[in-house]
Amino acid sequence: MATQAGQNVLIKLEDEANPGAFLTVAGIRAKTISLNAGLVDATHTGSAGGWRELLSGAGVKTVKVTGSGVFRDDACDKRMRDVFLQRLHADWQLIVPDFARFAGPFQISQLTYGGDFDGEATFSITLESAGEVSVTDL
Repeated sequence: MATQAGQNVLIKLEDEANPGAFLTVAGIRAKTISLNAGLVDATHTGSAGGWRELLSGAGVKTVKVTGSGVFRDDACDKRMRDVFLQRLHADWQLIVPDFARFAGPFQISQLTYGGDFDGEATFSITLESAGEVSVTDL
């Protein structure tokens, strides 16, 4: 993957009024996509030299997304809030240009609002995968 601007990483949420269409979560300034794989320890008394052995192909895979930014789009802000308050699994797309698109159901596990007296209103969000996440090379 070639060097690119972080602003090009996109987080998109499916538009409830138009299934199959996605709203770009506007105003995101900082974002992180973490891929995780749980390990299954298969170590036993006969393990060579007492070294840990892991069971290949086992364990739970998860994707966690965090982002923070400023409010810029009423429709997207309302959709995020509704998805959080109703504790829905919504379809999201996470796009890293020239690398990959991650797509699937996610649940918002954290949504925070804030702001400084002399600054703009801000929000931060954490998404946790809630099912199979597909990965497509771009």
